[in-house]
Amino acid sequence: MIRIIRPPSPPAILLRRGRQATEALQEAFDAAPDKYLSGELTFGEDFDARIYGAPSVKDALRAMQHRKCAFCESSFGHVAYGDVEHFRPKSGYNQRVEEPLGRPGYYWLAYDWDNLFFSCQLCTQRFKQNLFPLENPQQRARSHHEDILLEKPLLLNPAIHEPADFLSFHRETVYPINKNPLAQTTIEILGLNRDELIERRRLHLRSIYWLAELRQIYAERMATAAAPPNLQAQFEQLNRDWESLTHETAEFSAMARAACAGLFS
Repeated sequence: MIRIIRPPSPPAILLRRGRQATEALQEAFDAAPDKYLSGELTFGEDFDARIYGAPSVKDALRAMQHRKCAFCESSFGHVAYGDVEHFRPKSGYNQRVEEPLGRPGYYWLAYDWDNLFFSCQLCTQRFKQNLFPLENPQQRARSHHEDILLEKPLLLNPAIHEPADFLSFHRETVYPINKNPLAQTTIEILGLNRDELIERRRLHLRSIYWLAELRQIYAERMATAAAPPNLQAQFEQLNRDWESLTHETAEFSAMARAACAGLFS
């Protein structure tokens, strides 16, 4: 996971149709708040995926995230097409896996630009699902009349937090820095150490180590008087390849940065 810079201007469809749909949801809640808070009424069928899942929204999210999953950094072309993910779940929420779904969810944020990410299906459907634990569940906002800023989520938001302050890597395995509980919960909820992901990161890490070894070999050869004249150009290309591994657009760039820091610290 790396820091994501969210463009301040949402796609037009969220400002127009999304705002209208949000107002309709808020009016429905206000007409029968007790029934929605008790779970007698739900918003399960009232969300329009054609709005938050519109091509313009998906394109903006993909560009914002460098065509990578917001959470595990897998490139979409390598794992799946991806889903629009609501950071705060719209239909209902779980504080813990074993608990029943709490309702209502964050219905008023269903079309909110700041609540949307693009995620691979594994992070979203197999792991996060409707999980959104809070440090104090009693502070959960349960309607659009309450303030979500009073909440203290136990899940890193890559558009707000700097993930590198909370998460690091031991080889291909991610771990919480200083056993930070926010980081630990994030790893568990998103399955950031699931077997498939660790294996993909392990293969990527081999390329990093191989390139580091090759750079060292070239550096030693360039220090000799018998070094061929074209060696400098090849070494510069190796450096460009090396830098591309840690660039924010690269797959698993957080792991690559941690690996490079360990190799050359």
